[in-house]
Amino acid sequence: MIHIPGTGLAPWLISLVIFLAAGAAGAVMPPDWRVQGQGEMRWFGLRLYEASLWAPNGRWQAELPYALELRYARDIPSGRLVDASIQEMQRLGAADDERLARWKVALEQVFPDVRSGDVIVGMHLPARGAEFYHQGRLTGRIDDVDFARAFFAIWLDERTREPGLRARLLGRT
Repeated sequence: MIHIPGTGLAPWLISLVIFLAAGAAGAVMPPDWRVQGQGEMRWFGLRLYEASLWAPNGRWQAELPYALELRYARDIPSGRLVDASIQEMQRLGAADDERLARWKVALEQVFPDVRSGDVIVGMHLPARGAEFYHQGRLTGRIDDVDFARAFFAIWLDERTREPGLRARLLGRT
């Protein structure tokens, strides 16, 4: 754990600042961040991506910073990523149609087309929202706590469409 005397900052906040300064994917995670779990996402037998859940000391807590890293196994257009995310948030009852429409516009700004081997990292920022990185470069920030909760619920909520992947991300299998 890093300690900066006289700052009064929580250690997890210091780690988060270092992480953000380094630029998520393709860079070194903060020294105390570890993978809690990882697993593959498949659709009709086709491998879509490998997911990894990063957290301070490898112990995920919903109210603290964490990162979800997705390493894609195939080319997927941005529009498909956005639509799938919005559909899952809607299925989980995250928001009304008006709010989902706003979130869709925001996601269209931060999600690029991905190619096989590309990495997108979503960073959960407590009391702020989420940031997104593609290949280590910040693509955008969505300053909406409700959005962040709904977005990461796609993988981490008990009602996820992929409970096996959730269990692997949380290190339960």
